[in-house]
Amino acid sequence: MTAQTQPPVSSTPQVSVLHYHRLSKLLDVKFADGQQCQLSAEFLRVFSPSAEVRGHGKPVLVSHKKAVAILQIVPVGQYAVKLVFDDGHQTGLYSWAYLAKLAAGQHELWADYLERLKQANSNREVQLSIKQIS
Repeated sequence: MTAQTQPPVSSTPQVSVLHYHRLSKLLDVKFADGQQCQLSAEFLRVFSPSAEVRGHGKPVLVSHKKAVAILQIVPVGQYAVKLVFDDGHQTGLYSWAYLAKLAAGQHELWADYLERLKQANSNREVQLSIKQIS
């Protein structure tokens, strides 16, 4: 009796398609295993994996991003993308594993985020920017 060996299966998720819808501000993420999800630009911005947002272990509450949009998706090797947002944020690398984690916990993460906003007496709405004309 001979045993056939299978190549090791990668436990790291692989993204096969990313498609951003500019009008709805939703990013379609399709994984190689057939899983798929939609993540809003706002969700991706407030859960950015950047040190600025993650706070080196103490996450910063990002608010007022309801209208934020993704301007550019920049591939980083075969494992991640950098998202450039219209508010100037562009320092987080969204690995395939991180996108899978966000997709799997999207509803719980969003509910927790809304509760943290409430506790901080903050909100998602855009803050008005007033410019003085001299």
